[in-house]
Amino acid sequence: MMLGAVVLGGAGLASPALAGPAAGSSTQGTDKRPVKVYDLALKGTSTGQRELPRTKTHQFSLVGVSWTGAAKPLDGTAQVRTRTLHSGAWSAWHDLEVDASRPDKPDAQMRGASAPLWVGPSDGIQAQVLHKDGTTAALPKGLEVNLVDPGVVTAAETQVSKAQPAVSAAQSTASQTSAAAQSTLSQPPVTSRAGWGANESLSPDPSQYNPGLKTVFVHHTDGANDYSCTESASIVRGIYAYHTQVNKWNDIGYHFLVDKCGTVFEGRKGGIDKPVLGAHTYGFNRESTGIAILGRHTSATATDAALASVSRMAAWKLALHGADPAGTVALTAGATQTNYFAKSFTAGTAYTFPRISAHRDGYNTQCPGNSLYAQLPTIRTWAAGPVQNLKITALTGATRSGSTYYTKGPVTVRWSATTPAPLIKSFEVLVDGTAVAGTSGAATAATVTLPAGTHTVALRAIHQSGRTATTAPLRAVTDTAPPTFTAKPNLSLRTGTVNTTAVPVTLRWQATDDKAMRYTKLLSPTAATFTPATTASSRTVTPGTTTTWSLRAYDYAGNYRTASAASTPVLLQETSAATSGSWTTRSSTNYLGGKSYSSATKGAALTWTFTGRSASWVVSRASSSGQAHVYVDGVKTSTVDLKSSTPLYRQAIWTKTWPTSATRTVKIVVAGTSGRPTITTDGLASLR
Repeated sequence: MMLGAVVLGGAGLASPALAGPAAGSSTQGTDKRPVKVYDLALKGTSTGQRELPRTKTHQFSLVGVSWTGAAKPLDGTAQVRTRTLHSGAWSAWHDLEVDASRPDKPDAQMRGASAPLWVGPSDGIQAQVLHKDGTTAALPKGLEVNLVDPGVVTAAETQVSKAQPAVSAAQSTASQTSAAAQSTLSQPPVTSRAGWGANESLSPDPSQYNPGLKTVFVHHTDGANDYSCTESASIVRGIYAYHTQVNKWNDIGYHFLVDKCGTVFEGRKGGIDKPVLGAHTYGFNRESTGIAILGRHTSATATDAALASVSRMAAWKLALHGADPAGTVALTAGATQTNYFAKSFTAGTAYTFPRISAHRDGYNTQCPGNSLYAQLPTIRTWAAGPVQNLKITALTGATRSGSTYYTKGPVTVRWSATTPAPLIKSFEVLVDGTAVAGTSGAATAATVTLPAGTHTVALRAIHQSGRTATTAPLRAVTDTAPPTFTAKPNLSLRTGTVNTTAVPVTLRWQATDDKAMRYTKLLSPTAATFTPATTASSRTVTPGTTTTWSLRAYDYAGNYRTASAASTPVLLQETSAATSGSWTTRSSTNYLGGKSYSSATKGAALTWTFTGRSASWVVSRASSSGQAHVYVDGVKTSTVDLKSSTPLYRQAIWTKTWPTSATRTVKIVVAGTSGRPTITTDGLASLR
């Protein structure tokens, strides 16, 4: 009988008083409960098949199948389905990995066994074992279904992460017969055996040690991936009980176990910094360490947190023996066999392996699953360095234009990398190739002040191995000089429709920067943003109101300069002009002020005298409108044709702008155009 086991008699189809959790235990699982293992015999009338019908059992969370003789393989398929403790629902059938590894030199009392499968709290089991090809050849003797209840070792089991003390190399269980090596890397955090509740009485034998360590083999433990990380210690205890009570090994087979949250658990005792002999990769246990990720990774990938911890643990263990995780090494086979890829090994012969290998590389097993096997290059790269996919993501405090960043003060360099932070020693910001700022491997940003001028900015990442990666340099310019207005803002009247609330004007300016002009913003009386190439904008102003137009020019570094101009538009009615010749007054709401002057008399004239620096003549236009001559300060400047295919009112048809404001005269003379001599004037607009 196994320690703490309930052995069922007869056909193994029933058990006395198997009603789920033991009496007095909490349904929440917070009361203390010891680890227990239950064995149920598999029976069958057919030579090539064994089964266990649906059977009610004590509470368990981990299940496997075992048989007599550790050296005998199970040439068949083992399947189980379980009943969930709380809902009573039966699961689908689960295949067990029956090609699990074994010790290099199994003892007579050891049993062959599948990999244990974590199923969570359950109270019912159904199982079957049969040949893969359906033949009726004899199956191994002593076939059993083995159920493990990992128990509850502390009242704070649901807060196990707070109850797990970390272990240092000096604190781990160790034999004085093996000296500890010194690693060039810092030891990763590891939850001690006491932290996950190991019952040390299950492994009373002293630890055995290898001469050294050359390779790390990566495994998965099989089982559900939807476990909570608060259950991880229970899973480790279950595997420990399974290996010692079912396989009859002297300890758990793996040196380290890692959950999906990245927590590392101390596995086999003897000292985490020592080359303890394990039982994880048959034929190659004598020169290796085994690290197993909890869960099944045949189709589901391992989490980044788990990969990071495996990478860090593997790098640390290999560094203890001066080994590069990126390299290869010759291992001497301890057994004659083939691996998963049908590669043959002969005992006593050396074969080349990557320093970080998978279980299937050394043994004929699916472990660690296709998905995790495909992630081994990531583990090797993370463990060995350099830092992967390093890139600067932003230069905060600087603005990019093309391939150049512009700043006027400190900049914050921000970056990202896919290599996990615990594997990165430090980062350095390089300015013109020289390190000017350093951070820890957990940092993602650093602030530096660039001197005036043009510089290169790059980032160097230093992996814990010492290997470095450097980004391509970025071009950065420090500029503290603001832009210059080579032409200050000014307004001029323009053509367009005039009314008593809006006179069309053009706002003009010219701004430049010695480094890189970004844009010009109109701050008042309205807001607008203009490109560096823009030097004019069509606007309107309110007659009789003085308006200040404020512009601000920005460069890419954030420097700016502001310039303003003020103007007052004035509408001069035709009644304010001096007249000669015959003019007729017209009335309509279409005219400014409701009235306008019209004349068909050749030589009839209107003369306005005003003070300003810009003027525009306002007219009404129609298909019958004629032409007029325009004189400025007594000099004829143009002849304007008022003809339009459609009627238009209050149209600024002619404009004139001067560099400065002064007293001006504008005279309009009817040209007397043949067939359409009439013109209609609606006043003059001036800007001062």
